[in-house]
Amino acid sequence: MPTPTSTQDAIGLLAKLIAFDTTSAKSNLDLIAFVREYLDGYGIASTLVPDGDGKKACLFATIGEGEGGVGLSGHSDCVPVIGQSWTSDPFTLTERDGKLYGRGTCDMKGFIACVLAAVPLFKSAPLSEPIHILISYDEEVGCVGVRPMIARLGEDLPRPRVVIVGEPTGMQVIDGHKCIDVFRTTVTGKEAHSSMPVIGVNAISAASKLVEEIDRMAAEVAASESDPHFDPPYSTVMVAMVDGGTAPNIVPRNCDVLWQLRGLPGSKAKDSPERLEAFAERTLLPGMRAVAPDASIDTKTETSVPAFSAGPDSEAVSLAMTLTGANRASGVSYATEAGLFQDAGCPAVVCGPGDIAQAHAADEFVAISQMEDCLTFLAKLIDRMSA
Repeated sequence: MPTPTSTQDAIGLLAKLIAFDTTSAKSNLDLIAFVREYLDGYGIASTLVPDGDGKKACLFATIGEGEGGVGLSGHSDCVPVIGQSWTSDPFTLTERDGKLYGRGTCDMKGFIACVLAAVPLFKSAPLSEPIHILISYDEEVGCVGVRPMIARLGEDLPRPRVVIVGEPTGMQVIDGHKCIDVFRTTVTGKEAHSSMPVIGVNAISAASKLVEEIDRMAAEVAASESDPHFDPPYSTVMVAMVDGGTAPNIVPRNCDVLWQLRGLPGSKAKDSPERLEAFAERTLLPGMRAVAPDASIDTKTETSVPAFSAGPDSEAVSLAMTLTGANRASGVSYATEAGLFQDAGCPAVVCGPGDIAQAHAADEFVAISQMEDCLTFLAKLIDRMSA
């Protein structure tokens, strides 16, 4: 097996990646330019897949020749630090007690740093098939950025034989995750003076009944599903935000309910919006429209990330288990880009450094030992792919 890349090389690269504030609301182009220049230094060309206004881009690079190959996929964006209490600058890598602190260290610039640090080994190895590096944007807001890049696989970009998505799993092999569907239900009633509520339709009151129905659906789903591969072992449905009203002396005309489904692969809970609509039509709207004929309750999908299920014969899972030495794979409740790759015909697996419990939190960190494990994983991948 090739000697793993120096951990210090990976840490140095991680420090540079962390210094770019790639919060999803901001551009990632400076980070992408850095990665592109780094790869160019090793004679590796890369292709950019920009978004519609040119403020963000995915990067795709190939090392080696031939068809198929292994894709190493990570997202460049991270979540905000606003409102969080950090003990060090979130955009300056800080090492304490064997841990590397900074926004994105765990989710998921640690994996990208390890991949970049391994590039010299990838470049010098007699690869029997190529290694592809895929870096996306806007994963944190619905896996948006990777979709146009995936659409080009097998067209003007090579299609990897398998894709390893390096989300933080503690270097455990993940072969499935739940979907994430985010819905916005908008209630439109009728304004009135608060001294005469009977001539108005209180949108917040109607929304409160929708919240109760969503909670009831959540309890029903929890009681009807049980898959020990996931924790919790059932689909979850929950209300996340409620926003409505204008002033204390006005019957509120509008109210929005933002709610979410995290569904098991194949879960019947995917019909939750239709069930909520049926409840509204049957229970709420007749009374509302008796006062305000234009009253309405409408649900729209804000975000939809598909569930991921690799299947029992997945070559991606088999490869990751060989490289890690694991004898079993697990499922997780958070979503990744793996389901999108899988649905596009690229067998996928999720395996990367860090603990998801650290992701999105203040003082986010990745353990140096996890970086070392990831570098060993990549060295074993090189050995397996070398002629």
